Formats: sequence, C-alpha cells, structure tokens
Amino acid sequence: MGSVLLYTGFLALVGGALSILRLLHFLGPALGMTLLLLGILGIASAVLLPAPLERSKSRRMRLDDFVPAWQFGEVHAIRIHASPERVYGALRFVTAGEIRLFRTLTWIREPRRPWRKAPESILAPPARQPILDVALRSGFLLLADEPPREIVVGTVVCGTRVADAQEFARLDRPGHAKAGMNFVATDEGAGWTRLRTETRVYATDNAARRRFGLYWRAIYPGSALIRLMWLRAVRARAEAAASETRVGGS
Repeated sequence: MGSVLLYTGFLALVGGALSILRLLHFLGPALGMTLLLLGILGIASAVLLPAPLERSKSRRMRLDDFVPAWQFGEVHAIRIHASPERVYGALRFVTAGEIRLFRTLTWIREPRRPWRKAPESILAPPARQPILDVALRSGFLLLADEPPREIVVGTVVCGTRVADAQEFARLDRPGHAKAGMNFVATDEGAGWTRLRTETRVYATDNAARRRFGLYWRAIYPGSALIRLMWLRAVRARAEAAASETRVGGS
C-alpha cells in the first residue's frame, strides 16, 4: 500500500505540475491543481503510513534467530523439479548474469555512468560470479548456513556496520535498521522442492523507521521483481542440472 500511495502520488504530482505549466493542455489548470494537491497528499501519506511491528510466533527457521521482529518485509516462493541438494547448490552458484532484469533494476536503484566502473557490490556485481559470494564480500554477513535447508544473510541498512552474526542478532541501538534475508528449501516429495525467500527489516526507533520506510516503499516493486527473477534463475539452474543427471543415468 505504501508503494502504491507513493507512486500514484508521484504520477499525480507530475501530471498536475505539467498541466499547470500548460504542457498537458487537455487537463486544464483547475484539474492540474487538483492533481498537484492529490499528489502531495499521496506522497505525504506514503511517508507517514505506519509500519506495524510484526513478530515471529515460533522458531521455524534460522532467520527467526536474527530478525525475530520486523516492520518491513516480503516473501516469495517457487516450486522446483529437483532435490533440495540440487536447489541449494544452484542457489549458492547462481550469478547476476542469470537473473533477468537484475542489472537494469539495480541500475535504476543506483544510476551510474555507463563508462564509469562501479565498485563491486550487490548493486554492481560481476556477471559471472555467484551473487551470494559477491554480497558477502561487499557488506553482507553470513548469519547461518545449513545446507541443504537454509541460508541466511544480513546487513545493516541504516547506521554503522556490525562485526559478526552475534552482534547483528543483538543490534538494538537507536538510529539503526538491519535487514535479514533467507532462502529455505523444503522437500515436497516426488522430486519437488519448494524454495522460499523472506526479507525482514527491523528499525530500532521511530526515526530509523521513518527514514527507511520511504526508501523501502520506493524500492519495493523493483525489490520484489528481483527476488522473483532470482528464484526463477535458481529453478532454471537446478532443473537443468537435475535433467543432465537423469539423462546421464539413463
């Protein structure tokens, strides 16, 4: 809802401004002013929209150990015709080059000149290196790794970085927000695995929550699409490996 309010408000604001400047003649100045005011209201509502605290009701996965409470989050899942071991292996080795739209969406999030080489990071990863390895070299911590079941990574998105997983779990200093993301592979039988990814962000105080909230609502559509494409890339790699094994063994 916050993203809808933000982007709808932004479009209304632009449409209203263009109309008032007489660049959109068919709207007229009166409607333009109305759109302008609605746009301002929509953006303000997105900024002020509350982000209620959610809590994990039980310890179902290792992510619960590191981010048991959160105000912002998203969950995506996909079924893959391969064993959990194949899925986990594909997850560890999938690259940014295999994730459709990854470079486009990360460039929109952090624009840079085409001729200027950006430092390696999750937003500017080498195309042929495992994306999780790049993340762990550029600010993310490996919080838990339990193959072939679950892997958890995390980073501080507002405030100062922490040294290790234990400090990340305890982080509650004012002005900070920490993000944890996991991938969980569940065996569904008959050769199928369900791969689920969840992202949680916990802001330690109201100032951090408001600051991160606007950023989250701006990036959420692209963030969700990246995760969906990420899961599909893992599926393609895992099912290709499983198919090669079946063919080789026949």
